[in-house]
Amino acid sequence: MSEEVKLSKVEILKRDSRQLRGTIAEELDPETECFSGANVGFLKHHGTYQQDNRDERGQKNDDGTKAGKAYMMMVRSRIPGGKLTSDCLLAELDMCEEFGNGTLRITSRQGLQLHGVMKDDLQATIRAISKTTLTTLGACGDVNRNVMCCPAPIRGNAVHARLQEISGQLAHHFRPHTTAYQEIWLKDEDGNDEKVAEFSPVEEPIYGELYLPRKFKIGLALPEDNCVDILAYDLGLLGIVENDELVGFNVYVGGGQGITPAQKKTFAAVGLKMTYVPVDQAIALAEAIVKCWSDNGNREDRKQARLKYLIRDWGVAGFKTKVEEYFGSPLPEPHSAEITDIDDHMGWREQGDGKLYLGLNIENGRIKDEGDLRIKTGLRAILSKFKGDCRLTAKQGLILCDIDPASKDEINGLLAEHGIKAAEDVTLLRRFSMACPALPTCGLSITESERALPSVIDDLEAQLEKNGLAGERLAVHMTGCPNGCARPYNPDIGLVGKARGKYTVYLGGNTLGTRIGFIFKDMVPQEDIGEAVSPILGYFKAERSIGESFGDFCHRKGLEDLLAKAEE
Repeated sequence: MSEEVKLSKVEILKRDSRQLRGTIAEELDPETECFSGANVGFLKHHGTYQQDNRDERGQKNDDGTKAGKAYMMMVRSRIPGGKLTSDCLLAELDMCEEFGNGTLRITSRQGLQLHGVMKDDLQATIRAISKTTLTTLGACGDVNRNVMCCPAPIRGNAVHARLQEISGQLAHHFRPHTTAYQEIWLKDEDGNDEKVAEFSPVEEPIYGELYLPRKFKIGLALPEDNCVDILAYDLGLLGIVENDELVGFNVYVGGGQGITPAQKKTFAAVGLKMTYVPVDQAIALAEAIVKCWSDNGNREDRKQARLKYLIRDWGVAGFKTKVEEYFGSPLPEPHSAEITDIDDHMGWREQGDGKLYLGLNIENGRIKDEGDLRIKTGLRAILSKFKGDCRLTAKQGLILCDIDPASKDEINGLLAEHGIKAAEDVTLLRRFSMACPALPTCGLSITESERALPSVIDDLEAQLEKNGLAGERLAVHMTGCPNGCARPYNPDIGLVGKARGKYTVYLGGNTLGTRIGFIFKDMVPQEDIGEAVSPILGYFKAERSIGESFGDFCHRKGLEDLLAKAEE
């Protein structure tokens, strides 16, 4: 990076943060109500966000005075490929009760989040997570985030095993080297804080003193199963298989979902195919891509800092040429393989070694007990007895692995006892839907998402039934703001919060995640979403091509045609 490049305030703060320490340790003092501005930014690199309970904003104290913000923390665990043990998941379920708001959330990027953690409990929470073999380091911030990978636990399958192995290697390779995490949050073997008397910097071989211009995301998938939505990320690796062996990857660059509507230069994008790389060179190429972007990305304007904007300015060919300089050799043309399908891995499946795995739909990823639906208690009962590994899916679902077929009936009974539906009893519309947390915990949210989507899906299910499309596979993603955490810009139907109770409706993406949709209608009240889409569902039923999906139909017809049909 040229020394003449101007740095934003955030970049200067990172540079001067003593490798992400700031004064976080000092502000852990229980007498401080919340963390200060600069430390709030540094905390993200440690896997935690400062938030406040927005349901309580504007409330008054007993004496009639206006109450201040009800500050709390969200703590995210980084879980490469969504792979964890049942003991880890049980521990996080315990933590959500001891430290959080009683719920545990599976994220859309195969992680876990604790919400409602009080500042005084933050250090204890992160220490408890570290004792499970998980970590929060690098789950957020201007570093490589959680590396995503197809979670299917197919035993004896060399391709899946290799894919998951590489995801772990990438996660390890791109971990931050700063010792700030250990010094602030953890204890040594004798139970003492691991803080040192004087700051001593360590080498950050990939990130340098500024870390990255913004967050960076990586995903790995196979052509027949893009279950982790790799084109939505900065770097997508599509596995190429020959003779039942993973031989390499098609490399996609520049995906990203966030938009700032007030800034017209911002946009959502799917990754573009750049090159092919053999398996044994994949990590080296990933490093070259990250370093190229880190050195040349926009560090003056964070709204223009993601990799997709550098590729917009240079083009894929120009970016590829520059990456070749970092990689040290020319890069070939991509393989002809394309993404062809997706699997949500729900229901009972053969594992390949005589055992079974079970995919459970967890609506919007929220593990909780509410009324007759007691997901948290049910999972505790199953995990405590049957153990085995677990996997988190990119659709916010949960996979239980290594199940003896003889235990199937007992597990089905436990699920029914706790109100947890079998996959075949959940519509494909609901199975392929997801939402960001939004209110009340997210400070950026404009309106509801997680709490609103279930009723929206109820309405859309009724509209599908009305139009003779019950059982149709559609992906519906909702967010409470344009930042796009639940990837709302590339599914069949995207719903993006625009104002309180109102949404921008996107159509024309697809379930495969290979295309960005277009704005169909703006400022649609939540209760009118189903009615707004219903005429297009009827149009789809009447004029779809054989095998055509709803998103592909909308893309083929285009905005003007769909608007004309909606107004008939």
